[in-house]
Amino acid sequence: DGGGSVRIPAAFCGIFALKPTYGRVPLYPASPFGTLAHVGPMTRDAADAALMMDVITGPDDRDWSQLAPVEGGFRAGLDGGVHGLRVAYSASLGGQVAVRPAVAAAVRRAVESLAAQGAYVEEADPDFTDPVEAFHTLWFSGAARVVQHLPPAQRELLDPGLREICGQGARYSALDYLAAVDIRMALGRRMGRFHSTYDLLVTPTLPITAFEAGVEVPKGSGHRRWTGWTPFTYPFNLTQQPAATVPCGVDDDGLPIGVQIVAARHADPVVLRAAHALYESGSAAVPPPVLG
Repeated sequence: DGGGSVRIPAAFCGIFALKPTYGRVPLYPASPFGTLAHVGPMTRDAADAALMMDVITGPDDRDWSQLAPVEGGFRAGLDGGVHGLRVAYSASLGGQVAVRPAVAAAVRRAVESLAAQGAYVEEADPDFTDPVEAFHTLWFSGAARVVQHLPPAQRELLDPGLREICGQGARYSALDYLAAVDIRMALGRRMGRFHSTYDLLVTPTLPITAFEAGVEVPKGSGHRRWTGWTPFTYPFNLTQQPAATVPCGVDDDGLPIGVQIVAARHADPVVLRAAHALYESGSAAVPPPVLG
């Protein structure tokens, strides 16, 4: 998950996914996207994700950035519920993008379920400026690194959009990159302060439901890049925070909707606990399988 790559397909398909704190799951070889890239599971539900995390978070000395194991593992506190947790609900992260009404309604119902289970919920935004340009600088640079060994003839075979991104990434200077790192650090500090007040931040996972395959952006959306319709996912790759998506409903076409649960760095078990509470309460709306 370098910007949403476990959370986005999971939200579109009505399953669970967890992007853990960076370093929680050791990775070797290292990703060319560096510390944006988080390894995490896509599963049927939060309980299965906790089980998988207990397996894949074992030590691997080849990854020098790996974190110490979670004491007691991920399943130990899964049934702790949300009573007493302080939850910030942000419907749009400060209005950075329009959220479809069906999505907004489903996410609000999930938030109301957390409140009914004893969480202290209030509407609050982290109030940060959209970090998309910093994210582009870091992510596009990683993409350029992926293809740098390819001869020109092979690069011509790439998806045109990816080829353009790689070209832009190759044009960034070291100073551009370091400026993006500065923005990233400032965002991380802001979210650290935010979580001194709130245990969890809850947002839509995506402002939309699934669209036509084979295109980068929904037709007629006006977006140029995929980051235009993923404003709730990539900021938390920059901050390295744990973030999960839980299915919470479907739109009028029967397409799944996801609610995102974010916690402070290293608080992965709290994310899983809240997600599990939604499943146990029946608030996680798992869509029926599609046959055909």
